[in-house]
Amino acid sequence: MPRVTLQTIADRVGVSRMTVSNAFSRPDQLSPTLRKRILDAAQDLGYAGPDPTARALAKGTTGAIGILLTDSLRYAFTDLVAGSFLGAIAEELAPTGLSITLLTSAGTEDLIPARDVAMDGALVYSCDPTSPAVAWLRRRKLPMVFVDQAPVEGYACVNVADREGARDTARYLLELGHTRIAYALAGAHGQHGLVTDRSVLTEGWASVQRRLGWDDVLDEAGLTPVIIREPFERVDAIRRDARELLSRPDRPTAFLCFSDVTAVGVYQAAEDLGLRIPDDLSVTGFDDGPTASQLRPALTTVRQDVEEKGRAAASALTAALQSTRDGKPSPTSHILLPTALTARNSTGTAPDS
Repeated sequence: MPRVTLQTIADRVGVSRMTVSNAFSRPDQLSPTLRKRILDAAQDLGYAGPDPTARALAKGTTGAIGILLTDSLRYAFTDLVAGSFLGAIAEELAPTGLSITLLTSAGTEDLIPARDVAMDGALVYSCDPTSPAVAWLRRRKLPMVFVDQAPVEGYACVNVADREGARDTARYLLELGHTRIAYALAGAHGQHGLVTDRSVLTEGWASVQRRLGWDDVLDEAGLTPVIIREPFERVDAIRRDARELLSRPDRPTAFLCFSDVTAVGVYQAAEDLGLRIPDDLSVTGFDDGPTASQLRPALTTVRQDVEEKGRAAASALTAALQSTRDGKPSPTSHILLPTALTARNSTGTAPDS
């Protein structure tokens, strides 16, 4: 079957090749009637449309933005908080026609997504800032926005008040009389399990800020926490570590958890040991995603507006893209969204107070 081109359609309709091209790429240049004739002819001839790669080269844009995540993309589909964040971005970008490409920060010898995937700009989300992938994006001079990351000079950044929210939670536990408090931290690398060295590296902007907030309050009160640390998605490992800690005679009476998902492992450990929440053990989380209200008893947690964070990130990136098109410097605003402690039934007065 002969290859159908723009000229084939032009010959069928009796117009110029440029007119056919405008029907696909610049519809405002044609009357609705003429455009419909051209599109109908294209459909009859089996023409799918201009080649996307050629079109991108001609326009100098791809119509796609990348979202750089961790080494694994799995949690983008399994974590409810990440899903809400990505959904808000997609909704905000829908009117612009921009599509989303998820990028892993890992790569192979032949393919490094941050280096090789075509995109107009990128959101760096929940990613190791020292990752070579971030360096590749910067080397490409792409418009970028950093989300849940340490602010980077020259780029817009969107964060939530992690440290302030963590302080509120720790103060709340002290007001309830708790003095034996444990941290359930998240971290992919380094020491896992029961951490005896308080100086152990805490990875990721959100993890660091939340731990700093807890430390601010406990240090002032002269209290030393016990710490367990596992990759945030490893609920089974958190359950194991928490069970070991809660089996001790001097077990903690409260847990400060990095996230609501982390708290699930602590709940499971308490159930394994026959401990009642909150009578024997108080548990707090962070995020206030769907998991928090689904747990029984419902989880005391710090609420962040994940959807607003997604909308703010998408808006900041579209502003950066527009600045690039206009030949202007990208906006470098630092957006800090508030958090709020949401007290539910997983926290109560310390059993020994």
